Amino acid sequence: MTTEEQIDFFFKPESIALIGASPNPEKLSCTILENLLKMGFQGNIYPINPGYQEIRGLKCYPASNEIKDKIDIAIFAVPASTVLEILNGPVENIKGAIIVSSGFREIGPEEKEMEVRLKEILKTKKIRAMGPNCLGIYDTASKVDTFFISSDKVERPSKGGVSVLTQSGSFAAMIMDEMANEGAGVARVVSYGNKVDVDESDCLEFLAGDEATKAVALYIEDVENGRRFLAAASRCVQKKPVVALKVGKREPGAKAASSHTGAVSGRYEAYEAAFRKAGIIEVESYEALKDACKVLNRYPLVKGKRVLIITDGGGIGISIADACEEAGLRVPDISIEAVSKLRKKLPTFASVRNPVDLTGSVKDEHYVDALQEAFGEEYDLAIVSLLWGPPLLSKGVAEKIRAFASNCAKPVLICSPGGRFSREMASAFIAIGMPVFFTPESAVRAAVVLCGGKIN
Repeated sequence: MTTEEQIDFFFKPESIALIGASPNPEKLSCTILENLLKMGFQGNIYPINPGYQEIRGLKCYPASNEIKDKIDIAIFAVPASTVLEILNGPVENIKGAIIVSSGFREIGPEEKEMEVRLKEILKTKKIRAMGPNCLGIYDTASKVDTFFISSDKVERPSKGGVSVLTQSGSFAAMIMDEMANEGAGVARVVSYGNKVDVDESDCLEFLAGDEATKAVALYIEDVENGRRFLAAASRCVQKKPVVALKVGKREPGAKAASSHTGAVSGRYEAYEAAFRKAGIIEVESYEALKDACKVLNRYPLVKGKRVLIITDGGGIGISIADACEEAGLRVPDISIEAVSKLRKKLPTFASVRNPVDLTGSVKDEHYVDALQEAFGEEYDLAIVSLLWGPPLLSKGVAEKIRAFASNCAKPVLICSPGGRFSREMASAFIAIGMPVFFTPESAVRAAVVLCGGKIN
């Protein structure tokens, strides 16, 4: 049986049990059950707690062995010592566990011993497990949400093509909330915490063959089996882009990672070399990883690094061009033939170099005119920046640019700097599925990802 088959029930479950279920809103399990119901999971949900007969209209069972069905996922929302106690009992009908409970090796030496015992029990019982000290799975494909944070506090993204793998639950919640607020979707988000069993390599092997996942984003504190990770990542990269952010590069961050998930970070240079060998696109910051998620939801990678810039403000165009050059991208001049055509279509004072500056006299159609005439074979992608001050520019420009982008087979990235009014106008792009980047640097980071990452 392949690893993909060994853990696929986590992502295609037919039944979920919640151990430690409670109607008490102060309990984590109450929020987990609420999120499962709100997500619309279509399989069977079994609350387990000997203190209740029913919760939220669902029959409550005293123990997992009282359930006749096979349990694909058992969510453990009980104290750490109780997790071991339950797993030591009759749990033959449990295939996989998501242990959200903390109190293991991230705490100290004694708790580390408890985690060692947990690992031994899971192996003996042949139960695959995520966690402990994790949030588990948010999955728009199978409608599973095991997070113990309410959607009122952390918004849930819509369905998309990027899957996110992370040790850190707080990172998972943060990026989900921001992507939801910026109109970007996800396929699956997996928070696996202390990695007592299932880790990033297991998940990469599954996601390589997952039709719902078009790209993978990795947040990495540590990797224990480097060779296996390299093999799994290399196989995944052959089928879809993989982007990674390595944290704990320096001593303060490494110490924080150790107290957070019990991670041992190791030398950053080894990770850097492994990413390069596997073909993983490495990013340098959380913001860069978020930019990567947004752009890979919409566009595939490109083969070159030549960028066309179109804007209605000269200063912002220069900022984007500078950022492109500093990142190793190229901003080639527009061809003589294209310049001649542009002069006939654009405002009199427009600059028809690269960047193309449409000036404050811009109309919606001028953006499309510039794209149609300048975005030729000499460019691999375009960054279109809109400042919303010009009086003749409207939200209607979004649909015009989308129509062009849908037919040109090359990425068109939208950059829309500004405050409340600019965000409101830019929402027209988000509403039709085009990611928006709110600073020149953000748009250029996304462009670098599409060009395959770091460029020397």
